[in-house]
Amino acid sequence: MKKLSQAIVLAGAMTAGLAAVNTAQAADVEISASAGVSNMYLWRGTDLGQGSAMVDGSLDVAMGGLYGGVWIGSGDSGAGQEYDLYVGYAGEAGDFSYDISAVTYTYPGESLEDGDREGNTFELSEYTIGLGYQFVSFSYTGPLAGDGNDDYSYITLGAGYDAYSLTIGFADDEGSEADYTHVDVGYAFNDNLSFTLSKIVDMDEDDSYDDDLKVAFYYSLPIEM
Repeated sequence: MKKLSQAIVLAGAMTAGLAAVNTAQAADVEISASAGVSNMYLWRGTDLGQGSAMVDGSLDVAMGGLYGGVWIGSGDSGAGQEYDLYVGYAGEAGDFSYDISAVTYTYPGESLEDGDREGNTFELSEYTIGLGYQFVSFSYTGPLAGDGNDDYSYITLGAGYDAYSLTIGFADDEGSEADYTHVDVGYAFNDNLSFTLSKIVDMDEDDSYDDDLKVAFYYSLPIEM
């Protein structure tokens, strides 16, 4: 998970949502955690690790429709280790669903001997509005604050059936010619193992991104609470 101005970066999210599968419930509050590994850091159609594997973990708390949590991941070849803090509210009304969330991505940088940072620490905050009807979905993501880049958006159209999913993502950065469109096809083999085929099918400027077909797997395990 990263900003668009640097290689147009959960979740997912499809990847931003690399989330917990085990839940411990106490008085209407649900606490869940998981750890996972992937052969690449696939996010919004790009491999942020440029071939490196990724290890991640998450801790989530939910009460009713409210939720929040922290996600920690490795594998970003440009910015290094990352942790994300997020909050949101999700619910359903008949066949309709909705999800409104905000996330802050933080890249701590390297610590110096005197305890100060090197100056490459940065943060980016985004909001996402998601809507769904039966098996189709739509989401819009925009910036809240961070690093001076406040004129981009990321839009997804999705559909799902049984263990299969299809996502079309549109990344639009008004400050550059780095716009692109990608298509992801996902398959959940079971509760722990999933596969994604991802390809950038259109970009404003040729050779801005690696448009080879990417094959990513993600394996997650619940952490007993």
